[in-house]
Amino acid sequence: MFRSFILCAASDTCSVPQPRVFRTSSFRLALIYAALTGVSFVILLAVIFFSTTRFMRHQIDDSVGSEVGEILADAQGQGPQSIRAVVQALSSHPAGFYYLFQDAQGVAQAGNLPAMDPRNGVLEWPQTSKSRRTAFSAIRGRGVSVPGGYLFVGWSTHQLNEMEEMVVGSFSWALAACIALALAGGWVMSARLMRRIETVSNTSRNIISEDLRQRLPVTQAGDELDHLAGSINAMLDRIETLMEDLRQVTSDIAHDLRTPLTRLRQRLELAGRPGTDVEALRDTLGRSVTEIDAILGIFAALLHIAQLQSGPRRAAFKQVDLNELLGTIAELYKPMAEENGQRLLEKVDGSFVVHGERELLMQLFANLTENALRHTPRGSTISIVASRSSGNLTVSIVDNGPGIPESMREKVLQRFFRLEVSRTTAGNGLGLSLANAIVHVHDAKLELADAAPGLRASVIFTAS
Repeated sequence: MFRSFILCAASDTCSVPQPRVFRTSSFRLALIYAALTGVSFVILLAVIFFSTTRFMRHQIDDSVGSEVGEILADAQGQGPQSIRAVVQALSSHPAGFYYLFQDAQGVAQAGNLPAMDPRNGVLEWPQTSKSRRTAFSAIRGRGVSVPGGYLFVGWSTHQLNEMEEMVVGSFSWALAACIALALAGGWVMSARLMRRIETVSNTSRNIISEDLRQRLPVTQAGDELDHLAGSINAMLDRIETLMEDLRQVTSDIAHDLRTPLTRLRQRLELAGRPGTDVEALRDTLGRSVTEIDAILGIFAALLHIAQLQSGPRRAAFKQVDLNELLGTIAELYKPMAEENGQRLLEKVDGSFVVHGERELLMQLFANLTENALRHTPRGSTISIVASRSSGNLTVSIVDNGPGIPESMREKVLQRFFRLEVSRTTAGNGLGLSLANAIVHVHDAKLELADAAPGLRASVIFTAS
């Protein structure tokens, strides 16, 4: 019955209903460990059993061999009568030994054993008579042919048999105890594991059906389940952030597109009224195309951000000369700065090379430079600065304009977020979001800091 229970617990095909704890992998592992423990105990028992019995048999053989030698030495080679006298004297005080001296005809002449078939060497003499079995279980000894007969000296194997029974019995009880402890430990561990997994399962169902803000419990044990729970919680944090970003983006898209779409609809309605001349119609169509281009630009920027956040683009990465790239940025935007009454300076000391995609890096620093030019007044100075510190390469766009309040520096990296609530300045609030996405693709970091006065937007490429 116990064997059937074990096989049933370890099998996936058992038709008898089992407690869930028996179906856990930890309990099945406990069964495997119990089986391995049993096999180990059997091997250990066999080694100890055979080693001990072999040693004791050698001890008996050495003792009886010495006793035979002493008898022959005491007889001093004086013939059968002398050997008979020595054996007769020893058998009256045997001290654990058994003696037999029989003549050539096989008749016992002296000793405390009956006559036997004369054989030389070490032999065991099993007892078949019940009366003899009560006296001793078996005799192990040595027989030798002597002048005028046969001499045998033996020792009872009763103690050897008792020792064998004790070893087998002790190991059997120890084996049973170890298997029982292994099964009990498997039960306890499986039950504990089931409780924790049930907690994780219930929490997961609650997260699915009710609240994404719930998290899996993490204990102080620091085991693999805590590690797994921590990883899942980090994943849930990321999912919650993405869901919140999605809700925010959806709301911002609706908010930012409602105004241009409303203006576009009004213009088209006005253009469709009777009596509208051709010149006014052309003007309306031109401004409508401009509005549509702005809307398409928003969607193109959103699509670009989504593509950047969807996965790595390592295949297109190569060594990019930042000196040449930043020089190109400065050359492109200096006319715009002069037109706005601003100064654009380039301060690149040294030779700098990074591993990345040139087009994305060009767009990154173009966005940061254009953002600085757009949000600083006339007379401002914008500097493009590159330096290396502690193995990290830092490229900063520094201005002396109004800057960004510290509480808003994280928010301006969100899509559609703009410091200007009235939204009268050109732009769609996606420039810094796109720049931040490009930074993450390159495993870099975008930091917005106070330039006292103004803003310092730094892109930090960490040393690989």
